[in-house]
Amino acid sequence: MPKQSWPEKDADRLCNSDIKALTSDQNYPDQSPTWKSQRNQPDSGVGGTGSSMVYPSVAKTSQQSDTSSGQKEPTFEVFPNWYQGRRQKAAVSLTLIWGGIITLHFVSWGMGFILGLTGLLSIHALRIFWAKTRSPGEILAEHPQQNWPYVSLLVAAKNEEAVIGRLVKNLCSLDYPSHCYELWVVDDNSSDQTAIVLEKLTQDYPQLKILRRSALMSGGKSGALNQVLPLTQGEILGVFDADAQIAPDMLRHVVPRFNVEQVGAVQVRKAIANASENFWTRSQAAEMALDAYFQEQRISIGGVGELRGNGQFVRREALLSCGGWNEETITDDLDLTIRLHLDQWDIECLSFPPVNEEGVTQFKALWHQRNRWAEGGYQRYLDYWQLIVRNRMGTPKTIDLLSFWITQYILPTAAVPDLVLSLIQRRLPLTTPLTCFTLTLSLLGMFLGLRRIRQTQPMRVKVNTQPNQSRELSPSESTTASGKSTGFRFPNQLTLWIDTLRGTVYMLHWLLVVGSTTARISIRPKRLKWVKTVHQGTLTTE
Repeated sequence: MPKQSWPEKDADRLCNSDIKALTSDQNYPDQSPTWKSQRNQPDSGVGGTGSSMVYPSVAKTSQQSDTSSGQKEPTFEVFPNWYQGRRQKAAVSLTLIWGGIITLHFVSWGMGFILGLTGLLSIHALRIFWAKTRSPGEILAEHPQQNWPYVSLLVAAKNEEAVIGRLVKNLCSLDYPSHCYELWVVDDNSSDQTAIVLEKLTQDYPQLKILRRSALMSGGKSGALNQVLPLTQGEILGVFDADAQIAPDMLRHVVPRFNVEQVGAVQVRKAIANASENFWTRSQAAEMALDAYFQEQRISIGGVGELRGNGQFVRREALLSCGGWNEETITDDLDLTIRLHLDQWDIECLSFPPVNEEGVTQFKALWHQRNRWAEGGYQRYLDYWQLIVRNRMGTPKTIDLLSFWITQYILPTAAVPDLVLSLIQRRLPLTTPLTCFTLTLSLLGMFLGLRRIRQTQPMRVKVNTQPNQSRELSPSESTTASGKSTGFRFPNQLTLWIDTLRGTVYMLHWLLVVGSTTARISIRPKRLKWVKTVHQGTLTTE
């Protein structure tokens, strides 16, 4: 259980029936939950004009949620002012960063300050690199199936006809008792054939349940997830993107992680399924290896584990304790990450098996996607800075979060005035030591991440399983099955370095993305427009 409760709550932990009463729009059509957007929203009841539609196959589940309508609405609020004035806060932040770097150029101790900061960050980095990662943990195999926790898998889909059928078939064929999990797909007013594909699939997969949102509903992915939440039954909620593909035994790896009471969420490593397609996808694969490596290492020293949207599993109790998904953000995963840690929950990372997803293949699509990630990532510091500086997460997590904030956001933002002044003064940029440190951190992290994946990744083969299903073989099993060890693929050092160098060059685009994003949101009052990432539906899983 979290050591602290949110100070904004006037009540203790809420029971499931009260939560359902709170989160179901059909029960309170005239007032939105305080953790949702305060904009006027239409009813989201079953059927009716301007409402969401639950397919007949799930009418019973929907009716069950109605039983909570008689409950008194509990008080559960998050300060709405947190999400207001972002442009003003971003402008103040930009002014402080630019003003600070300009000042450092004209004081005698400017370079000393940068060297000292680089030294402190280097100490933290050494702790990360030297940390021993935790053991993979147990796999659900011999436990009585009747005791396995119920899991609800959630997918918010909009115009995903190319991939939604494959995803449903994949998620409905898992090596997990069918009576212990359900799949909810929220059709967010798709204009293509997504709804038709889903309706046909309900005839073949009893676990599949569908909620259709109308065009009048708002909140994006967060709104869709919040709307389906009261209809779900799982103790654990898994969220996937429409292009995801996972191993059949995924849940048996994930569920045991929640045996630790303090764990509020688990993020599965993301892998790029079309990595071999071109420079952009190969580089994204290296980027995901870098991210997974630092996730595991940071968690090992008591730092901040982060959610990545696709392949994230959240304990229901933890999600409700910090207010559900935030509809006032464009990156629900990054926002939820901060709120979980502020509410004293831990986030674990699972490297194997990964969740496979499509990497974007063109620079324009990559630019739009990374701008959204950068803005959403920066927003969380603007929204929750008061709780962060109060050390609400605890000292190890606060230090870790601020260390990566400096390298991910402060450094790229300070690059513009630093470069201009260095050209005028005809000397190296003041932040050169910090820049070299960050590039070294990225280079080593990417190399070690790629090596870890290729050295420890089990080979997935068919061993007396149902068609199209596979499981991991241990080294001993691999030797027994084939007469020689085939369970692990050992990396070629030259290939590793080529992939690392390519990925490091690719990562430089983040300097432009973050630098332009922090400046733009300080000036433009309108939030970044979300641009959909188009999924092609051609994958080869890792």
